[in-house]
Amino acid sequence: MRLRSGVFASSCLLIQALGVALFLRGFFPVPVRSLPRREARPDPPAEPAPPGPGMTSNWTKIPPPLFNKVVIVLIDALRDDFVFGSKGKQFMPYTTQVIEKGTSYSFVAEAKPPTVTMPRIKALMTGSIPGFIDVIVNLNSPALLDDNLIWQAKTAGKRIIFYGDDTWVKLFPKHFVEYDGTTSFFVSDFTEVDDNVTRHLDRVLKREDWDLLILHYLGLDHIGHMTGPNSPLVGPKLREMDNILKKIHISLLAKEEASLPNLLVVCGDHGMSETGSHGGSSEGEVHTPLLFISSAFEKRSGSLTKPKRVQQTDLASTLAVGLGLPISRNSVGNLILPVVGGKTMREQLRFVHLNGFQLSRLLQENTPAYEKDPGYEHFKIAEKSHGNWIKLYLEGNNSEILLNLGKKVLKQYLEALKTLSSSLSKQVAQYDMYSVMVGTVIIMEVLLLLLLSVPKALSKRAEFEVPLSPPLFSLLFYLMCLMLCAVHVTVCTSAESLCYFCSMSWLTAVGVMMLISALMCGLLSAIAKIFENSLPPQKNSVVSHSSWSEIDVLILAGTIGHVLSLGASSFIEEEHQTWYFLINTLCLVLCQELCRNTFLQKECDPQYSANVKENFNSFGETSECKNIDIPATDSSKLGKATSSSEFMMGSEKWISLATPWIILICCRLLRSLNQTGVQWAHRPDFGHWLTSSEHKPELSFLAAISLLMIFFLVQRRCSLVSKIAMALGLLGVYSYRAAIGNIVFPWQHGGKDISKLQHEEHRIMGSIQWIGSASSPSI
Repeated sequence: MRLRSGVFASSCLLIQALGVALFLRGFFPVPVRSLPRREARPDPPAEPAPPGPGMTSNWTKIPPPLFNKVVIVLIDALRDDFVFGSKGKQFMPYTTQVIEKGTSYSFVAEAKPPTVTMPRIKALMTGSIPGFIDVIVNLNSPALLDDNLIWQAKTAGKRIIFYGDDTWVKLFPKHFVEYDGTTSFFVSDFTEVDDNVTRHLDRVLKREDWDLLILHYLGLDHIGHMTGPNSPLVGPKLREMDNILKKIHISLLAKEEASLPNLLVVCGDHGMSETGSHGGSSEGEVHTPLLFISSAFEKRSGSLTKPKRVQQTDLASTLAVGLGLPISRNSVGNLILPVVGGKTMREQLRFVHLNGFQLSRLLQENTPAYEKDPGYEHFKIAEKSHGNWIKLYLEGNNSEILLNLGKKVLKQYLEALKTLSSSLSKQVAQYDMYSVMVGTVIIMEVLLLLLLSVPKALSKRAEFEVPLSPPLFSLLFYLMCLMLCAVHVTVCTSAESLCYFCSMSWLTAVGVMMLISALMCGLLSAIAKIFENSLPPQKNSVVSHSSWSEIDVLILAGTIGHVLSLGASSFIEEEHQTWYFLINTLCLVLCQELCRNTFLQKECDPQYSANVKENFNSFGETSECKNIDIPATDSSKLGKATSSSEFMMGSEKWISLATPWIILICCRLLRSLNQTGVQWAHRPDFGHWLTSSEHKPELSFLAAISLLMIFFLVQRRCSLVSKIAMALGLLGVYSYRAAIGNIVFPWQHGGKDISKLQHEEHRIMGSIQWIGSASSPSI
């Protein structure tokens, strides 16, 4: 079948879209979801019924709140070592004192990738595990419709106040009685973005018309993005946060009532890597501190032990219990038991039973064979033991047996919660590998078919014969269809979890299998045809020419290798290393090709002799047509013209030979100019040397030379007015860089302190942001 290149490319794109859709459907797993939150929520479960006739528990409602007022201080990009490490002891003395000797519980919360702000806020408030698809909507942050802690608090009549990152305002619209959002995209603002939050504290802490206060500070995250975690700006920012926590804690202690204590929660949404970024799964990015500070806890004594590790999703369940709210339906987190450890045994068992019932129901709604799950079995065993404990409790048994049995039941519940949470978390991260593999096969087949058709697609006719008709009537096609259908039946009947591709109709699945078989047979036919064309010609032929040169093979291999390298995150982070290798290899192959064509092609080569003869004949024919008479006296001039022509050809030859080496030298200089990627970004390079304050004159000289070269290269084709405008524009570029402190003017020796300039810039930007927020108050 003969097709034009446009028709063939359009057909390949349509098939490629099918493969990409199947791949994405398998790569982004369906999140664990319960019923929509707007539906009527059933009453909470009662305590497990004690065995025996006529005995029932009278506790059928949600337990009352444990705390009066709760303040959540979320410090963006707060790593665990900023609080529990040496920096915490040096820059956060009050927080360290409360952790070591105060009434607090400290943990290291582990966040799941992707470690960016919006998915982490969802995890903190819903207890669920957002997927990588949430990174795409991180910039838009639509309203959160899932069941969450903020919605439950608002439904229960809690008054919520928020100050900080406006992502919260977008996720929870109309949930706050008062709020002031700050934008997170002015990453060069380290000061005003936090001052706009702190300026409300003195007024709010004196009021009594709120139940939940949320503060989200962004300054530390901005410092990390701009200068990294080891910047000298991190210390003062941590000291500022420590003073804020001290002010809040002292105010909460002064306002406590006799009935219920207050609670201060300090956490981070994610950490930061060694380069100051976040989004990945390195230890610095996923480990954040989690502090619970309240007078309800026992005062610590003795040396500080290593904080226990919990999941970030555990905060939603714990805060729900602390505020007397239902646990979010989609939560996969466990109750952090030390927070409720001061309550009676019956209350503790009631709390973990509610958490286990919520997790088991979520498992029932998302797993067909939930009864065989180990976590569900453990929960039923613990629930039965809990009923026996309630029977003894209602009978008035206060012996040691009741206490020991209660501890045993509590341990069973905790084990069941851990197993249930693990099963649900694995289900969230479980990829549909069958759909991923089918989509990958289709994508790779179309990609190889396109690569093999590139030479003919770029030819003058731009059309080629698609080897499709013979394979459709071949035995190989039907054998592959039967084999793929057998694999499909085997996978779909033996898979424990539901596959999207298996849920399709059999007609659709067979059509996809036939498409894969046709593409494979067509690909094999195209490869066989290429090998046939590359066979050596007949014996009388002097020179053999292959349709694929060495450079073509190198480009094809490099393209395939680069595509395969994108399957590993390490190669994606260091993708520039792959390009360095491919460019250097291509330059060396080009140099070898040029040397072979220049030095190894002798005049005895028949092709070379034929070309020379053809040029000589054409020159003779031209001379005859134009009746050119070359006298003997002008033979010297002709010789000079010939020698100049040979000189021109020789110079072009040497320029072409030197070009690959010049490119290699330029690539090496560019490589040393700036360290990129993740692994070596912290190492010094020529770019760091130039941007340091000691070498501003060198950077200024290079900047001036570069701008002058731009002017002289472009001004030759410009009018007088354009030349003046371009000169003023380039002068403005240099003046702007000199004004912000990057470079200096020739008459300057030191220049202003860049830190002062940056500080003034941050103050101006923050003032502009404050004026904008003041002009449109959101209360």
